[in-house]
Amino acid sequence: MSAPGTVPHGRLLAISDLHVGYARNRETVLGLRPGHADDWLIVAGDVGEKMADVEWALTLLAGRFAKVVWVPGNHELWTPADDPVQLRGEQRYRDLVRMCRDLGVVTPEDDFPVWRGAGGPVVVVPLFVLYDYTFRPPGTTKEQARHWAESAGIVCTDEFLLHTDPYPGADDWCRSRLRETERRLAQCDPAMPTVLVNHFPLTREPTWVLRYPQFAQWCGTTGTATWHLDHRAAVVVYGHLHIPRTTVEDGVRFEEVSLGYPREQDLYGRHGDPLRVILPAPDPS
Repeated sequence: MSAPGTVPHGRLLAISDLHVGYARNRETVLGLRPGHADDWLIVAGDVGEKMADVEWALTLLAGRFAKVVWVPGNHELWTPADDPVQLRGEQRYRDLVRMCRDLGVVTPEDDFPVWRGAGGPVVVVPLFVLYDYTFRPPGTTKEQARHWAESAGIVCTDEFLLHTDPYPGADDWCRSRLRETERRLAQCDPAMPTVLVNHFPLTREPTWVLRYPQFAQWCGTTGTATWHLDHRAAVVVYGHLHIPRTTVEDGVRFEEVSLGYPREQDLYGRHGDPLRVILPAPDPS
């Protein structure tokens, strides 16, 4: 018989946008626990802004879950002035990967693990693909879309804190990541379905519900629009939008798994267990 509060079998769970710089979110992370010794946890980015905060959270979670799979969000890639670690761009990302490897956390640079529990086997594929401003109004240029956003008072903080060294801009870094990720995805077993994990949505559809549509240009790239079909996705996991929900595109389940800021949790009444069950698939009834 299982102990109270446990589940009889391991599950593949997910969460994103922990933002542990907020005391309340930090308390929430302190309370995250597996329901079974075999539970895996996907952490889909935006753990925090400072290296020490990211390390604290991933250390805690890696000590509790059988396996933790992490992808970077834009906030981990920021270089805040008050962070003792002042690495920028690619160097900051590589240091995050080093940290994760020291903790036994799987990153986009590691071999893709295979989930063989309920709902498996599937290859869990952590991705690091940025945005390239292509989620903009049709017929507009990047510069026109940026002006449209600025006119509405919408400018992503990335433009000030996310440095892209050695790339000229986020779109250049994104194109490099698209090429590298496509190369790695091509090496996956073509007979095996996948769970694709990225901080940013892989398709533009989730951004249509944004309160400020101008923000969509910082939310992904059209270069990943068919990846859920091209790479046999059973589920796509993402965050960034702070709009947790389940949708279906082309018969594929998409899960936005963000915790989000405390004010959003209060405004939208988001309470209860923030961990989303990715596999086994929830009972449609």
